[in-house]
Amino acid sequence: MTHTDTIVAAATPPGRGGVGIVRLSGPKAPELAAVMLGELPRARYATFAPFLDARQEPIDAGLALFFPAPHSYTGEHVLELHGHGGPLVMEALVSRAVELGARRAQPGEFTQRAFLNDKLDLVQAEAIADLIDAGSQEAARAAMRSLRGEFSAMVRGLTEAVIELRTYVEAAIDFPEEEIDFLADRELAERFQAVRDHFDGVADSARQGRLLREGMTVVIAGRPNAGKSSLLNRLAGYDAAIVTPIAGTTRDVVRERISIDGMPLHVLDTAGLRAGGDLVEEEGMRRAQAEMLRADRVLFVIDAAQDPAGSAFREEHARLPAEVPVTLVFNKCDLAVGLPVADTVTGPPRITMSAATCQGLAGLRAHLKLCMGYQTVEGGAISARRRHLDALARARQHTEHAARQLTEARGGELVAEELRAAQQALNEITGEFTSDDLLGRIFAGFCIGK
Repeated sequence: MTHTDTIVAAATPPGRGGVGIVRLSGPKAPELAAVMLGELPRARYATFAPFLDARQEPIDAGLALFFPAPHSYTGEHVLELHGHGGPLVMEALVSRAVELGARRAQPGEFTQRAFLNDKLDLVQAEAIADLIDAGSQEAARAAMRSLRGEFSAMVRGLTEAVIELRTYVEAAIDFPEEEIDFLADRELAERFQAVRDHFDGVADSARQGRLLREGMTVVIAGRPNAGKSSLLNRLAGYDAAIVTPIAGTTRDVVRERISIDGMPLHVLDTAGLRAGGDLVEEEGMRRAQAEMLRADRVLFVIDAAQDPAGSAFREEHARLPAEVPVTLVFNKCDLAVGLPVADTVTGPPRITMSAATCQGLAGLRAHLKLCMGYQTVEGGAISARRRHLDALARARQHTEHAARQLTEARGGELVAEELRAAQQALNEITGEFTSDDLLGRIFAGFCIGK
């Protein structure tokens, strides 16, 4: 695939519709426009014209828009034909453009050309796909913020802070004869701390944005017959899991994708945690442990009628992933005589509810929205992907390694090298340093025509 040929694709979804758009981009776009329309339309004006086939018969008639390079979405000559949205009409227009020398576009190729022609950076390109795929208003707003360049500005600001720190260190290396030991200077330690604080702010925004885009993964865990499957059914709004009074009914992981006021949530019901189960049940518990390691939060369900003090959680706590936050859900509160006062300051948060009567369900939903950052979305969530978080984590790790080299070995060259690696990791986010393989994976997930 080269970037000197002209590409064509339908820019509207397949199927019947009132309007359909065919988009062309590349050096031959003006030539194809003159042939298919009879003349080249005036730049950036909507022109009504027939769309002609090889015999000069109209395939359709509609609006034609021509955007000369570099003032177009892709940075190349772009032609858009807005006609009637029938699949046969759209295919006939695309086929006619192919007859005249265009090539059918690959998924995301228009946006990829916009990126390669410096019309937008990689974060903004990904935000376009996120905006198209947004599953809620909050996710759409976050994607729009990234498309406007807010996330890119955050990353560039962080990169500049790392560069300034690196410049300061390399100046100390270049002037070793100075009486002042720059590497022991208190100002340098303060600069490292400022960069750490900057990392925290950007990472928090990106983490929140990823949850808005991908949803939060919640694993429901607990002892058998605590009401885990009933809780899943209440959250899903229908009977997604089998519920019986027989302990060990759920043996495999039951997955449901639901939404809470438009917020995506992946809920996994797992086998009850207990000793002495059969081989199938033991495998179910092993899978439950594996899913908890990948979760964003664990809902540990406790039978409030049988275990009001929550001893089940204390007994299982050591086997739960230490890095995954836990919420205790005291179920069957309608059958419980009384619950002790909860210590939610040092202990995990607690929700009291009944999956049978839906008492307390609204409180659990509000708690999950809070965990997903629902109440802070308007403050500036940005659309982010897992690769952004991975790059931020690597950059942060290199910065921490640099700080340790500074305090333990006074190795200026090693400090500078770690900061250089941190800068490169940050550049991967916006695409200033990007492999072709990564670009291929990113744009392959786009729809054709975008």
